[in-house]
Amino acid sequence: MSRPLRIALIASARFPIREPFAGGLEAHTWALASALSRRGHRISLFAAAGSDPDLGVRELAVHTPRLSSAARTDLSMTDPSAMHEHHAYLRLMLDLARGEGGSAYDLVHNNSLHYLPVAMAPAVPAPVVTTLHTPPTPWLESAIQTDPTGCGSFTAVSDHTARSWQPLVRCAQVVHNGIDLRLWPAGAGGGGLVWSGRIVPEKGPDLAIAATAEAGLPLTLAGPVADAGYFRDRVAPRLGGGIRYAGHLARGELAALVGSARATLVTPCWDEPYGLVVAESLACGTPVVGFDRGALAEILTPDCGRLVPYPDVSALAAAVHETTALSRRACRERAEAFCSLGRMTDRYEALYEELLP
Repeated sequence: MSRPLRIALIASARFPIREPFAGGLEAHTWALASALSRRGHRISLFAAAGSDPDLGVRELAVHTPRLSSAARTDLSMTDPSAMHEHHAYLRLMLDLARGEGGSAYDLVHNNSLHYLPVAMAPAVPAPVVTTLHTPPTPWLESAIQTDPTGCGSFTAVSDHTARSWQPLVRCAQVVHNGIDLRLWPAGAGGGGLVWSGRIVPEKGPDLAIAATAEAGLPLTLAGPVADAGYFRDRVAPRLGGGIRYAGHLARGELAALVGSARATLVTPCWDEPYGLVVAESLACGTPVVGFDRGALAEILTPDCGRLVPYPDVSALAAAVHETTALSRRACRERAEAFCSLGRMTDRYEALYEELLP
């Protein structure tokens, strides 16, 4: 891109944008902010408190609104955490609309999942682009319907996600998520199997454990426990005997673990909007075996992975040994061609150029 831009990058207010990342959305936002900064753009990242200070963070002020006693006793009162998040985005969007949006920024790129940056986009003088990271949600659909032609431009993280938003969002440009390949180096493999991600029911680590046991191989799980009850009831009782939980690892530790594995299990129990774990595994040279849900088939090719019907654990186990025989070089080459941070950043810069006068 020929000119540096002043970009307001809106992140999720729920978790800090820092290592170890709470999930793929936080990892993606960190990578995008870092890449744009290295290319000379001036980034203001509006994110939760505790985010990486090297990213030009402008803390989202998640203040508790001063509610009257009458309001607090209202039976329709929403969850306090949702009210705090609402207040933070409302304050931000009012600030962007009243002054900063026109004078301080050339463009606003919304990577949050909240409805207010979309609903209030028509009030912001600078162009607003929103990346769709999830399947349709009621609040976001409602926000778009308030002004379908004025709520900014949209991108989607996969063809699958773009299709899921049609016909409400007719022209979302697909920009697949990318990762910094330098931070996910190719490993030697040869170890057991690995599963990584948020430990929640929709990610299916219990199914990965079942498939691994059937395949007769050891498995290491890594990631934040986002659902303590699920971990307690469905995961923890099955640890031991070759199944271990390594904890919530920093990226360097996780890359080393994935690079040492002979294959990565990916077991979504929902339609995965993208699948950052797949990209990370391929970068480490580790082939992937998983359930054919959502966008995973857009990332994997027969040279670097196998997908089986959900929720067939026996088919997953049977595909493990075939997967471990795949070329690690082919996995890395697929990541370089399809999943790189540079490729993603090029696409976003081209879009920014289109949106600016």
